[in-house]
Amino acid sequence: MNFRLRDGAIPKLDAREEHYLIPSPLRGLSLFLRHLPPAPAAPPRGTPVLYVHGGTFPSALSIAHRFDGRSWRDALAEAGFAVWGLDFHGFGAFSDPYPEMGEPAERHPPLGRAEEASRQLEAAARFIAAHHGVPAISLVAHSWGSIVAGRFAGRCPELVDRLVLFGPIARRPLRADPVRLPAWRLISLRDQWDRFTVDVPEGESPVLLRRHFEEWGEAYLDADPESRTRTPAAVKTPAGAFQDIFDAWAGELAYDPALIRAPVAIIRGEWDGMCCDEDAAWLFRALAASPLKRDVKLGRATHLMHLETGRHALYRETETFLSGENVGLAAA
Repeated sequence: MNFRLRDGAIPKLDAREEHYLIPSPLRGLSLFLRHLPPAPAAPPRGTPVLYVHGGTFPSALSIAHRFDGRSWRDALAEAGFAVWGLDFHGFGAFSDPYPEMGEPAERHPPLGRAEEASRQLEAAARFIAAHHGVPAISLVAHSWGSIVAGRFAGRCPELVDRLVLFGPIARRPLRADPVRLPAWRLISLRDQWDRFTVDVPEGESPVLLRRHFEEWGEAYLDADPESRTRTPAAVKTPAGAFQDIFDAWAGELAYDPALIRAPVAIIRGEWDGMCCDEDAAWLFRALAASPLKRDVKLGRATHLMHLETGRHALYRETETFLSGENVGLAAA
């Protein structure tokens, strides 16, 4: 049974935000969706958009997080899109965690692998399509989320209108045995700061403002009620996302890009160490069945481009592609 949450059950990030819990493919568990309708003055535009988060933080800290009073979600809603965010199990405070996350990490294999997560994504996509009465929706997927979105889009092509993959993970040749991870891992603010800043070349000015990170970091710790009981404070996170990434970099990508039949935009940063030029070139070629492809590189941007000073360029590129304004262009 699908049902809407009672008003006030979960704090809203916007007065117009709607919250939903839907049944998970995992029996007895529920998934959390947040929805922001198009801005009242904006004519409806394109298909509903579902954001697919990466491997360390949920929708509230990505598409819905406001920097200086405005989020990426706000920009899309102002352009006329209905915007949704899904939190996979184990991410954020409102989708149910995996029960195994309450046990020692070494007792279980990595939680939240791509196939299982793609089933969660499918449940969300079908709910959203039914909610709006449309046959298909568009996806915006980041990092590990691109693997999940790719697996879903290949299995259910009829449900995907357009697909934006920013900072996507691609297959790399096997150069060493893949890392093997336990069920879950702890990620501290220091861990996040290091991964946010490691790819900025020496001598370049920062692309993530420290004041933005400090504000974001408090919200990040809030996503796990037990985070501040640990030393250092850290968020417990399913390890399946990192296992999927490590496997992809050892020659085993969890989906076949050739099965995707929707138009696809690849958006990456000039300094994105997780999606280099070779990765993007491989993925572009592998998307053989896509009728329209774009490969966009944003200057002075890293893998976390949606949190950085140049994030508005990502907003514009995504909005243009999702709106179909480039439908008449030849595939790049």
